[in-house]
Amino acid sequence: MITVTSARKNYGSFAALDDVSLDIPSGSLTALLGPSGSGKSTLLRSIAGLESLDSGTVTIQGRDVTSEPPQRRGIGFVFQHYAAFKHMTVRDNVAFGLTIRKRPKAETARKVDELLEIVGLEGFQHRYPAQLSGGQRQRMALARALAVDPQVLLLDEPFGALDAKVRTDLRQWLRRLHDEVHVTTVLVTHDQEEALDVADRIAVLNKGRIEQVGDPVTLYERPANDFVMGFLGSVAQLGGQLVRPHDIVLERDRATALALDAKVADSPGVIDAVVERVVPLGFEVRVDLRADSGERFAAQITRRDAAELQLHEGETVHARAVARSSVVEHDPALAI
Repeated sequence: MITVTSARKNYGSFAALDDVSLDIPSGSLTALLGPSGSGKSTLLRSIAGLESLDSGTVTIQGRDVTSEPPQRRGIGFVFQHYAAFKHMTVRDNVAFGLTIRKRPKAETARKVDELLEIVGLEGFQHRYPAQLSGGQRQRMALARALAVDPQVLLLDEPFGALDAKVRTDLRQWLRRLHDEVHVTTVLVTHDQEEALDVADRIAVLNKGRIEQVGDPVTLYERPANDFVMGFLGSVAQLGGQLVRPHDIVLERDRATALALDAKVADSPGVIDAVVERVVPLGFEVRVDLRADSGERFAAQITRRDAAELQLHEGETVHARAVARSSVVEHDPALAI
């Protein structure tokens, strides 16, 4: 268990952390999610001991480590940029932490072989970092962090420098790795899809404060406020109400739209809108729309629905929501 209590950190007049308290359960994979400047990296670095708090405490497994240096906190840290030793082979990079701790050579060799197999680099032990792809270098960095059996694994935007396909593959691999090794893991990311895909729990930060903590389904379906709803997935303004784009249905016949909309509790109503653009996005289609009020919003519909509607730019359709805004107001249990 990692417990952060009443953490504050200021840089001049800027409050990077503003009275932040957070519990991270043992064995969990928790994502710290938020926009740039929200305080997520500062919080991670404070847990690691790379930043000192102005006030507040950090405990790991019940031990107060607030004043402890990083090397005494039992953590492994992986940065966005791999920080590999370029003159060392993959094997020597992974073994580095064990070597400086003067572990027996046989133990080190056994541990390194085991980790290289776990991260899928068993055939690369004699290569140098420059001979690896970006994804392979990041897996090497994770193996190096795990080699010393840390109590906590801290990941600071570990896949941010990689292309989209490699990021997707690596986050799926990270989830499988976590399920295998069960080390308490904290991941900093600004990528909502990454957090939803990988994490057991998500803490959403904004302006140095935590807006909400919970599992991905709860945060997506029952956001504590408009910020969480807007940051954790796409939103559209429909009749002055926030809705998910995939909860918007388009109808050609207004009478049909009105009749079906009457069945939706607290509906924002049926909005007449002009199609501005139809954008195929693989398995779905985004329709950019402009309401009569001038308000712009987007709907996400299936390829089948798009084929049936045969939408064209400049024509008018009738938009309705199949679900009302799911923001839960003033629920203290959601805004921990």
